Amino acid sequence: MKTAAIYARYSCENQTEQSIEGQLRVCQEYAASLGILIVETYIDRAMSGTNDNRAEFQQMLKDSSKKQFQFVIVYKLDRFARNKVESVINKKTLQDNGVSLLSAMERITDTPEGHMMETILEGFNQYFSEELAQKVKRGMRETRLKGLYQGGGVPYGYKVEGRKVVIDESAAEIVRYAFQEYSKGAFVLEIIDTLHKKGLLYKGKPFPRNLLYHVLRNEKYTGSYKCRDEVVDNIYPQIIPVELFQKVGARLEKNRYGKRSFEATYLLKFKAKCGYCGMPMYSETGTASNGETNRYYKCGGKKKYHNGCTKSQVRKEYLEEIVVNAIVDELNRPGAIEFITKKLLEEQDENIKNNSAVNALVKEKTKIDKQLENIANAIQNGIVSKTTAKRLQDLEEQQEKLEREILIEQSRQAVPLTRAQIKEFYSDALEMEPRMLIEYLVKEVILYDDKIQIIFKSPISTVPDEDRGFLLSVKYCKPKKVISSRSSTKRKIMVEIRVE
Repeated sequence: MKTAAIYARYSCENQTEQSIEGQLRVCQEYAASLGILIVETYIDRAMSGTNDNRAEFQQMLKDSSKKQFQFVIVYKLDRFARNKVESVINKKTLQDNGVSLLSAMERITDTPEGHMMETILEGFNQYFSEELAQKVKRGMRETRLKGLYQGGGVPYGYKVEGRKVVIDESAAEIVRYAFQEYSKGAFVLEIIDTLHKKGLLYKGKPFPRNLLYHVLRNEKYTGSYKCRDEVVDNIYPQIIPVELFQKVGARLEKNRYGKRSFEATYLLKFKAKCGYCGMPMYSETGTASNGETNRYYKCGGKKKYHNGCTKSQVRKEYLEEIVVNAIVDELNRPGAIEFITKKLLEEQDENIKNNSAVNALVKEKTKIDKQLENIANAIQNGIVSKTTAKRLQDLEEQQEKLEREILIEQSRQAVPLTRAQIKEFYSDALEMEPRMLIEYLVKEVILYDDKIQIIFKSPISTVPDEDRGFLLSVKYCKPKKVISSRSSTKRKIMVEIRVE
């Protein structure tokens, strides 16, 4: 017994279930005339055929692989698709699954002539679809030019009388109130709460937050809006001044998640770390009672992971000022750069002389080589298991990593920096503006409630495949050298500057 599934679709709300019923009836009669049993029906309601992003359509394609039916029957080919490219792709999917597409009204035969006719019909379907879209756009533009209502919903605060949009005064007062309060610094939830206390509701309930945000972002309340490349100013009467909308828009943009203005650039982002729990310091924003925005650095462990860290938050401007001033003061202190240079040269000479880092790496690699040799012998003797294979892979990865680290360390020691190069590295920093100064010179800033540790990058840690000044491995470095300790004049916080 031959089996088939019916796929039916109507494209807009102006069409109805009667359209679907008509399609199903014709498809069922067509199937009966061919002795085909209908085993499944797929229906997409109010869905365009210009793309295949249709739930039931996709389900039909998926089910075609289950071999439950041999045919898919549609009323006409334009119900299957109005886009020629997607039609070809999706028919190929059906064919690969052993399913054929049949049109109840177009009766296309499985012959070269039938295939040509099917291609022609698909081309016409796409043409009519694109032509209809153009006609709809032209009609809507003419309606806009006449200042008439185009259909669909209207923003809160307006209503439709005849074919014209007019102001709904009772709702418009709420719109004006929301704009005015938000521009003064009130939050959306506060505005909703105030409206609720005044007995002003939306459909019997407190105003939804999303609705109020949509109101605050809708430029139609200014009396004009942009549609494609045209400015439309003859449909919606003005409810709020343009200046008020721009002021509210600026605050909304400033408060958007992930957005930061130039003034709010956090100089120590990715640099600051909590000294107590080791977590990064994240940005935090608060608003004072006078509407002023305050910005802070807050422990990520305390803010994001609630790990019980006791580190208090620090005002952004205060912390950045301490760090930048401490760096500049230290580098400008007579003899400071010379002292740093001398200490780094001594460390460099000692590393080259002792070659301790390379020796440690080579010693570790020798152990790995020996273990690999033992495993190779075991394999030759027929001792092979999943554990053996996993261990072999792990050791080979360790061997490759050690070989790379040995080459890096040898390269670092083979090209020592001169006194002039080291001095230039730190002297150049003094010519930079604060953001670039921190990016160029600072490796890390560790924060305690009573102390700040500023870790400088060291130019002698240069490696071939990394940027100048990054530390290769803490494990192989000399102990940290305290260059300077000072107390802030604003608060008793010790600031230590180190080089790693």
